[in-house]
Amino acid sequence: MITSESTIVVRYSETDMMGIVYHANYLPWLEIGRIQLLKERGFPYKELEAQGLLLPVIEINMKYRRPATYDDTITIKTIIKDKPFVKIRLEYEVLKGEELIATGYSVHVFMNKQAQPIKAPRRFLEALNHAFH
Repeated sequence: MITSESTIVVRYSETDMMGIVYHANYLPWLEIGRIQLLKERGFPYKELEAQGLLLPVIEINMKYRRPATYDDTITIKTIIKDKPFVKIRLEYEVLKGEELIATGYSVHVFMNKQAQPIKAPRRFLEALNHAFH
């Protein structure tokens, strides 16, 4: 299992008229977590794209438990539980302090620039394999 944690502070523009973070604004937070996890593993997203590798979202799910509000400090815990092959699934826990306020997951497919699915690059798999042993 591979984990990473990212921290953000809720911006006013992310809230609705009730002062609660609008549900769609959680999705960019998941992206922050995903980008951070890949970067920590030696795969900055910009570098992956420069090598012709794309990781489009093909499925996403969120479950909201408690609200986040303006100026809350939020931790996004990103988790890879299974080794990727053609797809990679990332799970997320969104916390306000110690309180779990949302959970979710995203599934991405490895693609080349011609939008063809491909196997995860060998270097990518080798780097992640160390975490699964």
